[in-house]
Amino acid sequence: METTLKEVIKRAGGATSLARHFGISPVSVYEWITAGHVPAERCPEIERLTGGEVRCEELNARVDWAFVRRMK
Repeated sequence: METTLKEVIKRAGGATSLARHFGISPVSVYEWITAGHVPAERCPEIERLTGGEVRCEELNARVDWAFVRRMK
């Protein structure tokens, strides 16, 4: 996940740009790396931002994304 998230940050133009997109601080983005997962509520937007190249399952394995996807 760490490598994937670092790639997302790079593609977004840096942690500051990604943080700005979500209306949070860059420190919060770096905390995702430390925690080892992206908060579940942020994953779908990151998946959209990457055109599906980075899936929610890669960002947060603690969530049953198959179940969440069925609920849509």
